Amino acid sequence: MKPESEAALAEIVKNADGPLRIVGGGTRDIGAPVEGAELSVAGLRGVTLYEPGALTVVAQAGTPLAEVETALAAEGQRLAFEPMDHRALLGTQGTPTIGGAVAANVSGPRRIQAGACRDSLLGVRFVDGMGRVVKNGGRVMKNVTGYDLVKLMAGSWGTLGVLSEVSLKVQAIPEAEATLVGRGMSAAEGGRALSAVLGSPYDVSGAAMMGGAAMVRLEGLGDSVSYRVKRLLVAQCNGWEVVEGEASAALWRDVRDVVPFAGREGAVWRVSVKPSDGPKLLEALGGPEAVLDWGGGLVWVLMDEASGVRAEVERRGGHATLVRASEAMRAKVPVFQPEVAPVAAISRGLRAKFDPRGIFNPGLMG
Repeated sequence: MKPESEAALAEIVKNADGPLRIVGGGTRDIGAPVEGAELSVAGLRGVTLYEPGALTVVAQAGTPLAEVETALAAEGQRLAFEPMDHRALLGTQGTPTIGGAVAANVSGPRRIQAGACRDSLLGVRFVDGMGRVVKNGGRVMKNVTGYDLVKLMAGSWGTLGVLSEVSLKVQAIPEAEATLVGRGMSAAEGGRALSAVLGSPYDVSGAAMMGGAAMVRLEGLGDSVSYRVKRLLVAQCNGWEVVEGEASAALWRDVRDVVPFAGREGAVWRVSVKPSDGPKLLEALGGPEAVLDWGGGLVWVLMDEASGVRAEVERRGGHATLVRASEAMRAKVPVFQPEVAPVAAISRGLRAKFDPRGIFNPGLMG
């Protein structure tokens, strides 16, 4: 099923007599396998409103991300949250959509400066489990008293409603960018270096470790970037290499998309911990291959499927998502971090409110 209007989407949901597997572009096959009829929002396509002066864009949920980004780039603007493209990591095909990015709250390296996807989200339109169209948030959309549905829908993975339209704030593309690269570092050394840089006053927009190299990104006006690069080379990054322009952008695309793990054997975990705990976690796990982002607070780990990643993460008060694994492992291991009892009760209540028939992606999030 691939409706081409919000009204048609609502009618399909209203008349559904069984579970629905909600998909956008089909690129983010994450979560427990869902049994149900496929409902694609890829037919809901197009930028419906773009006001560069107001730094606002509104697009239907099935609009390809590339289409949105091209429209923004023509006006010298971009999505601040730097959404990841999962295709290389997951080995999927299809086309990433703006609705899929919002539904998964996909947030890239710039989160340390600009916030997550949900922080750029101004408004949403979606169809609930009874086939009703719900509007919430900015622009001309009507607020629903009692719920911040804009934030709630970001990261709900299509379990509360089917997004039909999203409204986002955007930002100007900076005049220049540069990345400082410190090579040959251990995770512990890199973690300390990134922590020091993040504690500086130099407005860092990326702080990561990949392939034994620590990387720090600076963006802004050309003179400002040059000044901050010089100051960091003197203070925290003595002897580091400077990479500029497109070469810098390519490094951060690789971090964003976790390119080192593409096509490799093994399970991939996405772990959130305190930045200072990132290197400690890797040491406790025996030093697996990893990509650290957000200054060490986001850790991508490549492990064999028998590893005890989640137990180590829980000891540190973090949470782990099983992003890539065999069908057998996805069927038996909770893909998303199991919720503590009070939070689980709230989640059940929300699903009962917005999807009382339990037809949206049942079992996906546990």
